[in-house]
Amino acid sequence: MRQGVRLGVDVGSVRIGVSRCDPSGILASPLETVKRGKGDLDLLAGLAAEHEVIEVVVGLPTSLSGREGPAAQDARRFAGLLADRLAPDVAVRLYDERLTTVTAESGLRAGGVHGQARRKVVDMAAAAVLLQAALDGERLTGRPPGEIVRGSS
Repeated sequence: MRQGVRLGVDVGSVRIGVSRCDPSGILASPLETVKRGKGDLDLLAGLAAEHEVIEVVVGLPTSLSGREGPAAQDARRFAGLLADRLAPDVAVRLYDERLTTVTAESGLRAGGVHGQARRKVVDMAAAAVLLQAALDGERLTGRPPGEIVRGSS
């Protein structure tokens, strides 16, 4: 298992959930929610610098059958822009995020978080579920998770 802090990024059309893990790569925790749009890449780059991350894991929303639709193409575009912004210091990887939001919603409901309060935190909770799955996958296989994103530069 590689050492170093990673960010998990769950890209939505309106909001971006962000999570981070500890320097040992053991536990992912929700960090914040960023409004999607002007300045979002700068905010993410700032978080990457602030937390001295080695990598950013961006969720790739695929269908249960593994097909990629418009949301997956949007996530790929966003990951490419982020890779351009963070290169060459921080790697960006895409990781299958099937069911992360469903899992996050279920966990929040079970924890007694309902309605408006849940809507405010579900994106960063989904990012934590995504990052935890990527960390667990790396620990299990000994290989970095998902696929590396090559920016345009």
